[in-house]
Amino acid sequence: MALIKWTPSFLEQLDEFDDIFNHMSPLSQNLPSVYPALDIYQDDKNIIVEAQLAGVEPKNVELSVKNDVLVIKGTIEKKTEIDEQNYYRKEIRSGNFNRSVALPATVIADKAEALYENGVLKITIPKEKKEQKKEIKIKLANKK
Repeated sequence: MALIKWTPSFLEQLDEFDDIFNHMSPLSQNLPSVYPALDIYQDDKNIIVEAQLAGVEPKNVELSVKNDVLVIKGTIEKKTEIDEQNYYRKEIRSGNFNRSVALPATVIADKAEALYENGVLKITIPKEKKEQKKEIKIKLANKK
């Protein structure tokens, strides 16, 4: 039996498929909404959320907390614009963003604080104190 070298015909088209999938990627599309990256962590007293908002003016950001859900809304404005046909690659996004995230604990929304520094928005929200468990001893009734 003779061995025949097999070369699938689709190998020639892989570059074309790469181009198609790259154009379908959210990173290469003009999306109506931009989602800032978030880090969420907690310490004993607070939930801390850090949002990556480089180039965003703090005046263009709205924050709210309702039912232990943090909502971050805002606008990323692009300072310069080049005719669309001159772009080789376009990954820097501009436009509106709206990000809602459920917080991992019950919080005191009206005591939340936010600080914007070096392109990072740091939101600190105090956790609601948990009620302390109280053990209840069961008394035995006197039987007559």
